[in-house]
Formats: sequence, C-alpha cells, structure tokens
Amino acid sequence: MSKKAPGAPPPFVLWREVLAAYAMPAVTAGLGGAVTRQPQLVAAALTTIGATSALVAAALGATLRRRPVRTRPARTPRALAAAVLGLAAAALGLAAGLAAARWLPQVPALAHSPWPRRLPVDLPLSSAIAATVTTWRWRGSRPTHPARPTLTPEYRLPTTPRPERQTS
Repeated sequence: MSKKAPGAPPPFVLWREVLAAYAMPAVTAGLGGAVTRQPQLVAAALTTIGATSALVAAALGATLRRRPVRTRPARTPRALAAAVLGLAAAALGLAAGLAAARWLPQVPALAHSPWPRRLPVDLPLSSAIAATVTTWRWRGSRPTHPARPTLTPEYRLPTTPRPERQTS
C-alpha cells in the first residue's frame, strides 16, 4: 500500500465505492421501511435499491478508472459532471424500470407481485444517486493541477550575468 503525498486527493478505490453504493441506500431505505412498517420497502432496499446502486457504481467506476490521467485540469466543473452523469443514469434506469414493469408481470410467478411496479421508481433513483456520488468522488480523486517537474538547483541551466549598459 502506498502512502499518498501530502495535499494529494484521496485515492479512488473501486471496491470501496461499490460497497458504499450498496450499503448506504440499502440501510437508509431499509430503516425507512422498518420505521414506517413497509416490509416491501425493506425487501426492495436489499434487492433493487441496493443492488442497482452497486451495479451502477461498479460499471461507472470501472469506466472512469480506465480513463487516462489528463495532463491538464478538466474543464467541466465537478458538480456539472456529477449532475450530467446522474441524469444520464436516471434516464437509463427509468427506461429499464419501465420496460421491466411492463414485461415482468407477464411472468406467471410475478403476475401478482408488487415488486415490478416499484421498478420505475427504484431504478432511476438508485441509478442517479450512485452515478452522482461515484462521479463526484472520482473527480475529487483526480489531481486539480497537472504534475509539473520542479527543477532543483543542480539541474538548472547556468546563467551568465548580463553586462551593464553604458548610458551616456
């Protein structure tokens, strides 16, 4: 394990991001379901909400990690990048949720289950939150300024004193 330089941003570790992306929404929604006595919300917290968040964080985090380190700072503000990817993930989650809500009730075992009807809400919300947080944390782990080599005195070019100008 390497130590980070003082003042360097925290490292982006994918497994930690995926674990947090699963645990935080699952615990939050699960507690909300337990307090309001909604057993279907508790079940959804551990399945569709937590699993969707973890899947989005894993896919997006792996994609972002493969991007090359830029030699210049990113031009897009951190909040804008997180918001755009969050909205894109929400749109994809909504499309998947609507498609699943339409086709899953045709499966005889799920015909009378309330689970497919929750998908158009659970998937976009989980996707948006996971994508926003993952992008925010990834952009925070990138250096804000390009690494520039510093010249130590022994590597500097020798300078010769300038002759003084004669003024008449």
